[in-house]
Amino acid sequence: MPIDNRTAPYTALFLRVCLGLFAIAHIYWKFFVLPGGFDAWWNGLVQQGYPTWVIVYVLSGEFLGAVCLIPGIFTRWVALYAVPLILGAAQFWMVRKGYWFTIGGAELPILWAIALLAQAGLGDGAYALIPSPAFPFSGSRRAVPAE
Repeated sequence: MPIDNRTAPYTALFLRVCLGLFAIAHIYWKFFVLPGGFDAWWNGLVQQGYPTWVIVYVLSGEFLGAVCLIPGIFTRWVALYAVPLILGAAQFWMVRKGYWFTIGGAELPILWAIALLAQAGLGDGAYALIPSPAFPFSGSRRAVPAE
């Protein structure tokens, strides 16, 4: 069955906005909900042995997700940029809590990584402010119907 070209751009828009809102929620949590705030989050990761560049990368991915995904600024590339940080979060929780989300495990970060990869594959979607440049290995940006 072919992809419905009438709704696919809006589905990509919906996913893009949802992922951006998740990024905003995580930033908000770090600064305003977590006891001790941002300093507690940062120092907790430092105490667990994470280098500063990893922590800065996590923040940059979340801020790019919050600022760029919702309006559709380089959506594909921002989504791909955030995938390693989400996989790192999945690994962080997998070794501490296991897989299941009911105990705070890696299930949700894995699902989030899948959604980011789906967004990168789907593209910018409807109403993108600055469309993503084409992938260098894709040849052309011409859509091919799925069969």
